[in-house]
Amino acid sequence: MSIVAAGPTRPSTTPAGKGVGPLLRGWREQRRVSQLELALRAESSARHISFIETGRSRPSEEMVLRLAEHLDVPVRERNALLLAAGYAPHYPETPLDDPSMDALRQGMERLIQGYEPYPALVVDATYTVLAANRGITMLLEGVCESLLTPPLNAMRLTLHPEGLAPRIRNHREWRDHLLAQMERQIALDRSEPLRALHEEVAAYPVPEQEQEGGLEGGVEPVPYFALPLQIEHGGRVLSFISSISTFNTPMDVTVAELAIETFLPADPATVKYLQSLVS
Repeated sequence: MSIVAAGPTRPSTTPAGKGVGPLLRGWREQRRVSQLELALRAESSARHISFIETGRSRPSEEMVLRLAEHLDVPVRERNALLLAAGYAPHYPETPLDDPSMDALRQGMERLIQGYEPYPALVVDATYTVLAANRGITMLLEGVCESLLTPPLNAMRLTLHPEGLAPRIRNHREWRDHLLAQMERQIALDRSEPLRALHEEVAAYPVPEQEQEGGLEGGVEPVPYFALPLQIEHGGRVLSFISSISTFNTPMDVTVAELAIETFLPADPATVKYLQSLVS
């Protein structure tokens, strides 16, 4: 239940040895924003943006941060841009087990504990599980011990053939959803560790789907409002809709990369079953 410290610090994905101009141009082109549009957003001029990108002008620290904000550059990479421009990093990266993070840790622990009996967990930018409540523990019953050795990874636990994959009734749809989610993150963050994880889990074999039926509380034609996770547990099929929360305007790299994922019951049968576990 207690939040564990994250693994080793994830390095910046910004190529070393490049000046701030080419790096900013790379982010601008990735975001498909013209020099004029970026200049208007940042209250500058296209000429000044061009001079920064070609190295003819050195941007101020304030300008680097302003351009990074308007290009939606991840907090970790904003520090890398500042270093490339000759400035000190602006955002700290505080370990989760640091005393200054006590309030954050306790708040997240209360949140996911208060969500019980519904599953909830906290992950970092590469889906390392930092905390999970008893709802998640329930779903992990029967998972291979090697996958439960810290550090746990949510994507491996879900898609590995010795993890949850054989029990996920709509595995193909859920797998496609998770891989697309990771692809969107890679496009935004250019994270090499996340890209490596994506390649790993995408290569896992897709388990043969068991015949539906024969399970108490099987899948019923419920009009879902979002793609559900339909997973077998205890002879039943439980259905959940997931929701991911992140922190608004984070001022710390660690906090910027945290995500809290909660699973809301998607049908009355799932609600009834989970409530029966605590009654």
